[in-house]
Amino acid sequence: MKGRMYEPTGFIRRAKMVTVQAKPESLQIDVHRSAVIVVDMQNAFVSKGGMFDVSGLDISAAGSVIRNNKKLIKAAREAGCKVVYLMMSYDSNYVDSGGPESPNWHKELGLAMMRKNPAAWGKYVTRGSWDEEICSDLKPGPEDMVIRKSRYSGFHGTNLDSILKSYNIKYCLYTGVATNVCVESTLRHGYFLDYWPILVTDAVNNAGPPMTQKATLWNVESAFGWLATTADLVKAFAGK
Repeated sequence: MKGRMYEPTGFIRRAKMVTVQAKPESLQIDVHRSAVIVVDMQNAFVSKGGMFDVSGLDISAAGSVIRNNKKLIKAAREAGCKVVYLMMSYDSNYVDSGGPESPNWHKELGLAMMRKNPAAWGKYVTRGSWDEEICSDLKPGPEDMVIRKSRYSGFHGTNLDSILKSYNIKYCLYTGVATNVCVESTLRHGYFLDYWPILVTDAVNNAGPPMTQKATLWNVESAFGWLATTADLVKAFAGK
């Protein structure tokens, strides 16, 4: 049926086309076929005492990123856009970590920190830990979806792709942490699956020196998608 779509519940939703001011050019999206993908906005990555903070990574930009996520998520929900939260997390037995033969076992920060300090096992990005939880300012709502992942890409080994397809999602708006690791990994993976990517430039934060943020922004604008600000998207959701 032209101009309409069916949700899994059978509820018919008309297309809601809006224009987003973006780089390298503006982009038309259907809000009812869009999802905000909130990547790893967990205590581990944005809160004092979390894994990033303990490791010495700079989380000083976390406050503004949280505020912009909050604005965007509110506007998205009101406009009828889906919201999906991703959570980096391992089972308590770490069977989903890949083990010593996996590069993930050696390179993922939480696993590396716990291996170096055996007393810390279970403290970082582990199911049931405070570190794993979504930060208190961005708790998922009843209509939002939450997907645990054990690799940098939110599509790897999860049902994210099938969930998005079940809602006929075509446009993915990416926020979260870290811009240059899990956000970029998920965005690239989604691009290969033919989702249209928009990176929300002021709702993401990098891990490492400033050049890593700049590199991801350049990669997305030039090769993998579009860049937009929180204000750009809130305005578009409101039909302005």
